[in-house]
Amino acid sequence: MTRIVYAVLFTVGILLSFLNNHFPMAWGCSGRSNAQLVANLQAAGIFKSPTIKEAMLAVDRGDFVQWSPYNDSPQTIGYGATISAPHMHAHCLEVLANHLKPGAKALDIGSGTGILAAYMSAMVGPTGTVFGVEHIPELAYSSIDNIRKHHSDRLDKGIIQILAKDGRHGLPEYAPFDCIHIGAAAAHTPTELLQQLKIGGRLVAPIGTYDQHLVMIDRTGEDTFQETKLMGVRYVPLTSKETQLADA
Repeated sequence: MTRIVYAVLFTVGILLSFLNNHFPMAWGCSGRSNAQLVANLQAAGIFKSPTIKEAMLAVDRGDFVQWSPYNDSPQTIGYGATISAPHMHAHCLEVLANHLKPGAKALDIGSGTGILAAYMSAMVGPTGTVFGVEHIPELAYSSIDNIRKHHSDRLDKGIIQILAKDGRHGLPEYAPFDCIHIGAAAAHTPTELLQQLKIGGRLVAPIGTYDQHLVMIDRTGEDTFQETKLMGVRYVPLTSKETQLADA
């Protein structure tokens, strides 16, 4: 009997290893189409805001991910960078929903493929502005190509602006922002970026090195902030372009 138990456990271990290697961090929200993916995310309670549903339906993930775009898992996009799993994008949008109203100004640090900036632009509307900052020029240029597939008007009208520069310092020349999203893990609280929030604005970012948490920080006054840990996460580090490319 003991041998049978060990054999079963060994087989299960092999199966789990296979799943972890081939479907890393995959959640149960994957779909066969963009619409099915969004429906599954909503059914799982990842987001509740109807404006998020409209934005995610209007922006097809297939324009931004080359392989298996509707899998709910992170994927490499080259240059040592990844695109977050759809459930993380949806969750961050839910956290920022009240700060992505029509006319709002948003900042996306580490904008990668450009998909979150595209989602945000759908939420802030034609009177709002979303700045995407990506320090790998090749990714910045390809993200513009991705957005142009179906949303070139948002680039032409300046609703989305993608900049190839070091986002760790934010964009003080365009501050203050209603909200800021950081798509890579800062080792410490990003105080320089917090100063670029409006009073009443919100930042969401993964913070930490080995022990990372998705953190929400609200600017409650000129010199006061309220920090809330939301969940444990695992993101690539927020680092220099040179370090990222060396580790790629």
